[in-house]
Amino acid sequence: MKLQTMLIATAFLGSSWGPGKPSENEKPNIILIMADDMGYGDLGCYGQQMIQTPNIDALAKGGLRFTTYYAGNTVCAPSREALLTGMHTGHTSIRGNFLTDEKEDPAMPSEKVTVAELLKGAGYHTALIGKWGLGGEGHSPETQGFDYSYGYLDQIQAHNYFPPFLYENGKKVMLTQNADGKKGAYSHHLFVDKTLRFLESSAKEPFFLYLPYTIPHGEHVIPDNSAYAGKDWPEQFKNYAAMITQLDSDIGRIMQMLKEKGLDKNTLVLFTSDNGANPGFAKFFRSNGVFRGNKTNLYEGGIREPLIAYWPGKIKAGQVTGHVAAGWDVLPTICQAAGIKAPAGIDGVSFYPGLLGTGKQAVHPYLYWEYYTYNYNWNKPDATQPRNWLDSRALRFDHWKAVVKSTPTDLAGKIELYNLAKDSTETTDLAAAHPDVVKHVKELMQTATKANAPYFPYKH
Repeated sequence: MKLQTMLIATAFLGSSWGPGKPSENEKPNIILIMADDMGYGDLGCYGQQMIQTPNIDALAKGGLRFTTYYAGNTVCAPSREALLTGMHTGHTSIRGNFLTDEKEDPAMPSEKVTVAELLKGAGYHTALIGKWGLGGEGHSPETQGFDYSYGYLDQIQAHNYFPPFLYENGKKVMLTQNADGKKGAYSHHLFVDKTLRFLESSAKEPFFLYLPYTIPHGEHVIPDNSAYAGKDWPEQFKNYAAMITQLDSDIGRIMQMLKEKGLDKNTLVLFTSDNGANPGFAKFFRSNGVFRGNKTNLYEGGIREPLIAYWPGKIKAGQVTGHVAAGWDVLPTICQAAGIKAPAGIDGVSFYPGLLGTGKQAVHPYLYWEYYTYNYNWNKPDATQPRNWLDSRALRFDHWKAVVKSTPTDLAGKIELYNLAKDSTETTDLAAAHPDVVKHVKELMQTATKANAPYFPYKH
C-alpha cells in the first residue's frame, strides 16, 4: 500500500499543475470531501509527522489552507445538517447523535433546504457517495436534492466496514461478498469505485459531488495496513494510520481522474472533516493538534478541523488563511461559486471572496454550537439519567471562546472563558477576570438558539 500511495502521489503532483484540457462547462463542478472523525492534526500539512498524506498535502500546497475552520458540531449527525443547510446547531433540527425508537437516526425534516436542492435547481447533477446519517429508509438523500446516492443511511450501520448491505438511490443493495459475516467487500473501496464511475460519466453537465467518506471512523479496520506494518504500534493505531493514508491515496486517484477528463480547471475541491478525533488517537498521533479536547466536546480539539480549497487557475497556490469559518459557511460559499443566491435567514457567511482574493470578505459576529449527548442506557431498569440532555454549548466572537458544560441536574452550567489569541489550548479560564465579556456571552447565547428540535431534548 505504501508504494501504491507514493506512486499515486507522484502522478498527482507531476500532473496537477500542468495544462489541462479546457472545460466546456460554464458553471464550476464542485466536489466536497468530508472525512469522518479525522482531527485537525491528522494531515501532514497540519503538522502530522507519523501518518503519510502526500495527496491531501498537495491539495493544500496547490490551493488555500484554513487554520481556523470549525466543524458544524462535535459529532457526525448535527455536523452534517449544519454543512448541508447553512445553519448552526442552535437552529438545526438535529443537535446530537440520537436513536429513535426504531433504532435509527432521526430524519432531517423534509422542509429543510439543502445545498444539493439549491444546486439541482440551478442545473447541477448532484450525487452523494458515503455516509448520509440524516435519516433512514424513506428519508434518504434523494428526498433532499440528490440525483444519485450510494452508501450508508444510518450512522450506526456505518460502523461496519464490511456491511451486509448498502443503499443505492434509497434502495437496499445486498452485498453477497459480506453475507454470513464474510469480509469480501470493504465499503470504502466500493465508495471510491462509485466515485470514479461517476466522474467518468460526468463531463457533459456541471455536477456537485458530496463525498462523506467514513474513514477513519471506527471500527478501525482495513484490509491492508502494510504501509505501517513495520511500526512498533498497537494494531488499532496501525489501522487508523493506514485508513487515513488509504483515503489520501484515493483522493489522489480522484484528482488524477479530474485531470484525465479535463475537469480539473473547472472543479472546486473542498476537503474537511465532520468533527475531531477520539481521545486515544489525539494522544498517540496528536490527531487534534495542540488543541484541548476531542470528539464529543466543544473545546477546540472537538470542533477545529482542516479545510482545504483547491481550484487551479482560480485559487492561488500556497496560501494559508486565518479567516474564521465554520461548517455552516459551506452552503453559501458553494452557492456563490455556482452563481446562485443562498437562502435568506441562514447562519452561514460565504468565504468565496477569500478563496479567490477578490471583493470584501464578510466575517461572523459570532459562532455558536450546542451539543446534546445521548444516553444509550436510558431504558435500562436502573437508569437514572434522561435519554439525552444539553451536554455543552460554545460560542466564539473575535478572540474570545466560551464553553459551557452542563449536566442533567444543572443545565445552566458554568461559563468558561478563553482568550484564543493568547491561549489557543484553552488552559486558562478568564471568566472571573472578565465579567463584562461573560455578560455579553450570556446575551448572545440567549438569542443564538431556537427550541425547534423535537428530539433535543427528548421529552416524550
